[in-house]
Amino acid sequence: MSSDFYTSQILPYVEIIIKICRAYTDTQEDFEDYYQEVCLQIWRTRTNYNGKAEWSTWIYRLSLNVCMTLLKKRRTKRKHFSSAAVNAEVLSAKDDANKKEAPIAQLYKAIRQLSEVDRAVILLYLEEQSYKDIAEIMGTNPNNIGVRIKRIKTRLKKLLDGQLD
Repeated sequence: MSSDFYTSQILPYVEIIIKICRAYTDTQEDFEDYYQEVCLQIWRTRTNYNGKAEWSTWIYRLSLNVCMTLLKKRRTKRKHFSSAAVNAEVLSAKDDANKKEAPIAQLYKAIRQLSEVDRAVILLYLEEQSYKDIAEIMGTNPNNIGVRIKRIKTRLKKLLDGQLD
């Protein structure tokens, strides 16, 4: 990847990529892997960009697709290597750490508990994208997005208030 392409086509949208990658990862190592893969895929598929949507819309869509794909792959791998005893210890340690988390970290943790599609929608909403833009990125209509965001907000509130696991 040339530094000119990175500087002109990726760097201006780095905040978008970071927020999406952060919402789909639990560790710094995973975040770095996701970020690198998103940037690589932007570079690899740059010739597929047809100009029908804005570049930022294309970046959102590609970033979301890459993160969702990587998440599915990791879930499949983890199923093969997980153990109930290890998971119990990890959950106990996480509970202790969660009590000390900053509000933004708690919000990201709650967002990670949403479905992949709801995660994408709320991230776009938090980026102050219009319902029309979110609908375009997600391949649906603006009315559907409005209803979905209301439901997501309700679910997030319950997650943050500890009413859901």
